[in-house]
Amino acid sequence: MKNFVTTILFIVMLLCSCHSNAPKNIITAEMAYEGVNNYCHRVYDWSAAEADSATMYVTMGEETETVYQVIFRSYTGALVYFDVDKKSGSTKMVEYVPTLDIKNEAGTIDLFDYLKSEKATN
Repeated sequence: MKNFVTTILFIVMLLCSCHSNAPKNIITAEMAYEGVNNYCHRVYDWSAAEADSATMYVTMGEETETVYQVIFRSYTGALVYFDVDKKSGSTKMVEYVPTLDIKNEAGTIDLFDYLKSEKATN
C-alpha cells in the first residue's frame, strides 16, 4: 500500500511540475488591440477621422511567438508600430514616416495601463 501511495504522489507531483513549467501567454491578441486602441484614442486627436474614418485607424499587424504588433495610422500618413510583449504587456513604440523613410523609437508603455479591465488568462 505504501508503494501505491508513493507512486500516486510521484505522478501527481510530476504532472503539477510539468504544468507549472509550461509557457503561458497572459496577453491575448484582443487585449493587445484594446490596450493600444485605448492609448491611441487618449493620446492622439481623432477629429480628422470624423470626416473620413480611413484617415486614422488602429489595426493588427504581424504576430510572432513573443510579440503582437498593433499599428496606428495617423491622418498624416505616419505609422506607429506597437510591439506588445505577450508575457509582460510591455509595449515598444516605433514611429515611421513612409514619405520620408524615417523611423524613430517613440518609447514604451505598459499595456495594462490602457486596458479597461485586466483580463489576464493563465
